[in-house]
Amino acid sequence: MSLKSVVFAAAAVLSFAGSVAAEEAKIMVHDQYARVATKMSTSGAAFMEIMNMGAEADQLIEARSDVAKRVELHTHMESGDGVMKMVHVEEGFTIPASGNHVLQRGGDHVMFMGLNQELNHGDVVTVTLVFKNAGEVNIEVPVDLERKPAHGGGHGHMKQSN
Repeated sequence: MSLKSVVFAAAAVLSFAGSVAAEEAKIMVHDQYARVATKMSTSGAAFMEIMNMGAEADQLIEARSDVAKRVELHTHMESGDGVMKMVHVEEGFTIPASGNHVLQRGGDHVMFMGLNQELNHGDVVTVTLVFKNAGEVNIEVPVDLERKPAHGGGHGHMKQSN
């Protein structure tokens, strides 16, 4: 293979790598934190604001982490008798174009079921968010057992999905 061919192939690979990085940059995660209800809990949850800087809507379709046996996207729904229950949202959450979606206590969230370890204040959990268009986005999520329920969440300058 000639030097010219090697340089051309390398340039093509770098071009492709650049476009993948640009696609990932369209999704940003802000104000992420995880928590458990008690020290002996076998489950926990993660909350965050997901921002889509792209011109097209995207869909958060999965979350993964080694911290638990199962990780699912959940929301709270009323069961008809006034009782709220958590349910798995198989289709995931839409992140609107040039907008955001907030995962917060009492609403949409990432659920850790069957924790493989205790989650203590100050620990950091690695989570992979999987999007339909943007692909995988790896984030570090600090465990914050002191945060009050109303802390964090959306910032009025971006529209929130329903």
